[in-house]
Amino acid sequence: MRLVVGECIADLHPSEAGGVGDATTYTRRPGGAPANVAVGLARLGDAPRFWTRLGRDGFGDFLADALAAEGVPDDLVERDEEAPTGLAVVGRDAGGERSFSLYLDGTASVELRPGTVDDALASAEWVHVGGVELAFEPARSAVLDLLDRVSGDATVSFDPNARPGLWREFDYADTLDRVLPAVDVVVASAEDLRPAGFAGDASELARRLVDAGPHTALLTLGPNGALGRATADAPWGTGEADHGGFAVDVIDTTGAGDAFTAGAITALSEGRALADAIRFANAVGAASTTAEGAMAALPDRESVESVLAGESEREG
Repeated sequence: MRLVVGECIADLHPSEAGGVGDATTYTRRPGGAPANVAVGLARLGDAPRFWTRLGRDGFGDFLADALAAEGVPDDLVERDEEAPTGLAVVGRDAGGERSFSLYLDGTASVELRPGTVDDALASAEWVHVGGVELAFEPARSAVLDLLDRVSGDATVSFDPNARPGLWREFDYADTLDRVLPAVDVVVASAEDLRPAGFAGDASELARRLVDAGPHTALLTLGPNGALGRATADAPWGTGEADHGGFAVDVIDTTGAGDAFTAGAITALSEGRALADAIRFANAVGAASTTAEGAMAALPDRESVESVLAGESEREG
């Protein structure tokens, strides 16, 4: 069983290009990086349990219904009677690139409490945690408590998902110093690591990450694919591997990193070697960019296999 931990929020997507708040109308869509990972795993064939917290409001009802429609169990989807559901307002420039303004402080999204989900944690074979919760209390304490209690037999993955504007009460670099030794796999971009003082090219960043504690580091490189590094402690073998990505007709890159993460967790938990897992995860990420939206565009196995087959045909 897999357990995903983190925020599920309502994304407000603009009807026209412009900065955050410039559009006249917005469309609500389910979002939040951990929620995207949970749904991504479900679409790839194995729905995880998802520990999150929603407000008892219209946005919360909308998100709860969206998760249920994807087959994500609702036993760990908490509802808060007082705090509202978290929101993200999205901006979109003329080239399709997105920007986000997150409204999480004081919302149900960051009201996870320590000392809970004991049964789910005890039975989890893989636990994935998002980093946004670590910027706020009490969710920060809840995540750190969970990392302290997770079984040694479980694989723990972590997405820092750096959002500099959120880090007001706690220090981001100090937080990574605390979390990285407690996890096995970290999935990140260079943009996630620079604010914490990590420097160098992708290979150097991956090396520095595994030196900090995880046995596996996966670096997403946007249109250039991804690179991974694993130490001798990794069950999928040691070494460094990369894959240059896939040529697809890109419509929207929102959530591609979350799709990659779902693909990587799926492939590695299935026992694939590091290089094959990166190739599969890249295919999931690429497939997710061929439709509009983050969660809505997450692919199923058939779509991923189509991307993989296209590469094989070109190589043939």
